[in-house]
Amino acid sequence: MTRAATSQPPDPKTHTLSRYTWSFPHLATPMTYCVAIKLNAGLVFLSDSRTNAGLDQISTFRKMIVYEKPDDRFMVLLSAGNLSISQSIREILQIEQLKEHPDSEPITIWNAKSMFDAARVLGAAIRHVYQRDAESLKQAGVDFNVSLVFGGQIKGEGMRLFQVYSAGNFIEATPETPYFQVGESKYGKPVLDRVITPTTPLNEAAKCALVSMDSTLKSNLSVGLPLDLVIYEADSFQTDKVVCIDENNPYFKMMHNSWGVKLREVFDSIEDPTWDDGKTDVPLIQPAGRSLPLRKIHTPQEKLI
Repeated sequence: MTRAATSQPPDPKTHTLSRYTWSFPHLATPMTYCVAIKLNAGLVFLSDSRTNAGLDQISTFRKMIVYEKPDDRFMVLLSAGNLSISQSIREILQIEQLKEHPDSEPITIWNAKSMFDAARVLGAAIRHVYQRDAESLKQAGVDFNVSLVFGGQIKGEGMRLFQVYSAGNFIEATPETPYFQVGESKYGKPVLDRVITPTTPLNEAAKCALVSMDSTLKSNLSVGLPLDLVIYEADSFQTDKVVCIDENNPYFKMMHNSWGVKLREVFDSIEDPTWDDGKTDVPLIQPAGRSLPLRKIHTPQEKLI
């Protein structure tokens, strides 16, 4: 296989494409995995720390940042996508100001009266970076690609959780959709869908998030340790439950091994399908109902429809 020639490869600092994936852009894959869960009891945030620029350039960068002002506000930001963009947004968010009209007091994440307003400030920070960098990135063949999850609690209202897009717009978690994922989300989604509800206890939700992450680690090399885990209890406006999990963490090692063994045990306990007249209470082959089995084609003259 010969690499396609190119005279303008993207800047490796963008951490989007390596020389290899620049030649073969269809090989560029999502990297990182972050999940946040909103429960009646509190919030759970989990992120990996791997970022890559293709097959041969892997680095570790933290994807989570915690903003805490005890007895007033607690907020967490998770990021996925282009690393240079997300780092710029995180830096600008610290000082970004949103003004409703020229004479109004600027709104920042530190004085916003609601998480909704804080999310609006984050949206403004994204648009700030877009206006500054998007055109230069486009000229280098790099999309303005960033996905964020922003959640927490400001005194005077309940906890809120938002997924924020690269245009600065956002959606909010609901009881029907109590969690958000960004990055490589498909491998870790099934266990969340089966387990998580608003009434799930915090520790159980943390365990579920870790199983979700373990499933992703198992199936995708672009997600990797160490992990950052933060647990927030409702109305506390601070937390001491901030953990970095590496390959030597005893709980994560136990959970990884137990999950694999228990999955295999459950799989083995399910009866194999029966194809003949063998005795079974759960036959796979049944008389045709509304949907008929596939029809075989035996000659060139037969029509498909």
